Amino acid sequence: MYSSNDQRIKMNGEKLTIRVNIADRYYPLTIARSEEEAIRKMAKQINTFLFQYRQQYPGKDTQDYMAMVLLQYALKNLSLSEKSNITPMLEKLKQLDKNIENFLVQEQVL
Repeated sequence: MYSSNDQRIKMNGEKLTIRVNIADRYYPLTIARSEEEAIRKMAKQINTFLFQYRQQYPGKDTQDYMAMVLLQYALKNLSLSEKSNITPMLEKLKQLDKNIENFLVQEQVL
């Protein structure tokens, strides 16, 4: 395993080239310096999921494990997308705002 210093191949300005290990393969990535921590965390998490799938379903091909990890992330992404759809909540807030405004107008008339 490479140390953090070994994984940094070059730095220029705000860009950083790193080597990320996923499924025992190294991938060079040129990223914004601000993304480094998140990318390393994701690579670690992917490898953790791969290890878990290898333990749970021995004898499969790495591509099969990667497909399972991808599916897991896709499901999480879909779930987050559905939770973050705030359009219905905004409509309710707009209606509530109108109701309050109408109430205040009526109070001024009386």
